[in-house]
Amino acid sequence: MKWIIRIAGIVILVTVLVLVAVLMLPADRIARIASDQLSRVTGRSVTISGDVKMTFWPVLGVNAGKLEVGNADWAGEGAMLSAAQAAIGVDASALLRGDIRITNVEAVSPTVRLQSRQDGRANWKFSDGAGAAQIETETNPNTTARPLTIERLVIRDASLIYDAEGADRVSYQGVDLSLDWPDPAGAATIRATLHPARQAVKVKATIDRFAGFLKGDVQPVDLEINTDGGSLSLDGRASLQGAVAGEMRLKTNDTSAFLTALGVGPLDVPTGLGRRLDVSSTLTLTPDRRLALRDLQADLGGNRLNGAADLMLNGTPQINAQLVTGALDLSMLGGGEDSGSGNSAGGGWPTTPIDASGLAAFNGAISLRADSIDLGALKLGATRSLLSNDRSRMVFELREVNGYGGKFTGEFVMNNRSGLSVGGKLRAGGVEMKPLLSDLADLTRFTGRGDAEVSFLGVGQSIDAIMKSLSGKGAVNIGRGSIEGIDLDHLLGSFDVQGGTTVFDALSATFALEKGVMRNEDLMMLLPNFEATGTGQVNLGAQTLDYTVTPKALRVNRERGLAVPVRIFGPWANPAIKPDLKAVLDLNFREEKERAEEKVKQKLEQKLQEELGIQRQQGQSMEDAVKDRVEDKLKKELFRIFD
Repeated sequence: MKWIIRIAGIVILVTVLVLVAVLMLPADRIARIASDQLSRVTGRSVTISGDVKMTFWPVLGVNAGKLEVGNADWAGEGAMLSAAQAAIGVDASALLRGDIRITNVEAVSPTVRLQSRQDGRANWKFSDGAGAAQIETETNPNTTARPLTIERLVIRDASLIYDAEGADRVSYQGVDLSLDWPDPAGAATIRATLHPARQAVKVKATIDRFAGFLKGDVQPVDLEINTDGGSLSLDGRASLQGAVAGEMRLKTNDTSAFLTALGVGPLDVPTGLGRRLDVSSTLTLTPDRRLALRDLQADLGGNRLNGAADLMLNGTPQINAQLVTGALDLSMLGGGEDSGSGNSAGGGWPTTPIDASGLAAFNGAISLRADSIDLGALKLGATRSLLSNDRSRMVFELREVNGYGGKFTGEFVMNNRSGLSVGGKLRAGGVEMKPLLSDLADLTRFTGRGDAEVSFLGVGQSIDAIMKSLSGKGAVNIGRGSIEGIDLDHLLGSFDVQGGTTVFDALSATFALEKGVMRNEDLMMLLPNFEATGTGQVNLGAQTLDYTVTPKALRVNRERGLAVPVRIFGPWANPAIKPDLKAVLDLNFREEKERAEEKVKQKLEQKLQEELGIQRQQGQSMEDAVKDRVEDKLKKELFRIFD
């Protein structure tokens, strides 16, 4: 028992002496040891300076007025980390065993600069003096390496600067960051709060085998980003080089608020096109910022899309995507009664400015296959299309669009490189005209199935300005159809244009567009016993028309036919229809009119001869005979003056 008591006493004495020795170390000595060990493990210069104070409780360590971690040789731009106030704590028992176990590192209001280059270099990749990445160090080349671990790192109110070569520099202020790494061979949990805008963005990441992750190995990662507007999560694997792969989920209750919190918005996202999002995909991101999305499933708040996409995220995103959907509702893009100023039914076109800045958001190509598309004004069936965008010039290629009983092909172009312009070349085959014209311009009087083609170009910052600037040309060919509101057959018998319907066998016309006015000179319409021609104009900008249709009965008026021109004019929603009776006489009774005029002329000449005693010479006109008679009279009166 005595020996046991003696041995215990010796152990206690030695322990007390060691603790006293440790406690008697000056603060600057502790700071120098810590900075030396950090320099060895990182391969960077680490300095602890300023007013250095020793701490004993709750941990052994130092408080320093300044902490600075040097940058990589190639990075420049000052220190990687610099803090005006810092605290470092060490595990005293581990220190007695010869291990450097840093229990706590805290920095207040530091500036952190993270930099990466496209060749794979990154200033957060640390190495020892030999240039090899490590997480342990040596105090003496002849001694065994002593492990260095950091249990907890806390940074408050930091300025974070991220500079990736080939991308815009990102800077955040007021960043709070913590690292919990209790087991050197285990996982680390990183928590951060950022404020790219006013709202807080909370980030949490758990990284398995964090030591290997710091050396550049690919390790399992569980990541969550949360804002008031939504969240983004990733369950997969990642490395410090920027390689990421796994299952991604993006869910927002307010996409604009989510993007605003990330410093991207705000954006006016239409309902059904992402105002609310629920997106899941298998994600792969390479160090050169190439993003691949596979098994993509997206609920855009009503519309659902499936497919795949590849994106280049350096600078303006480059997108290549293939999307498939069922019924796609884009009616919100066509506006409504509350969208501003007027409608297409006679109230004028909307004058609300069109914001086309979104055309600069990306470059690339997106193919779309849909069972149906509702565009508000237009209702389309099965559709195959390709949307491509190059520096604010978007081309919407209609490869095959079914609708209104026929098919549409062609392209539609929106160009916002130097002011907004729209144009295109469209072709329609076998299309029902009544529902098409009704949806496009609220015209319901015209029926028939036919083919049409048009090329056009318009310039302006509103629909009203574009419609008033349209130029181009087109043609239409229609089979059997009808025109409601006028019966041309009845018109030729009674000149009554009130009501009725004209049924025709064929109709063809070409037209030219200039400054929003469509002009036509060659309308030809064939009826069972008639034919009709037309000429005039339709003012698309003003939504008015002034057009004359001239039907002609083929087997009347002594087989010369009977033509009755009808003028259709006024607002196209409710035009006036009136026959031109003067033109009726000019067109149909020219010979009778000429004979009547000749008889009147003969009677007038006879009366003049009787009253004036005029005798016409052979070949002399009545006008010349009257002139000669007047001259003779004047001569006789003048000669009397000299008598």
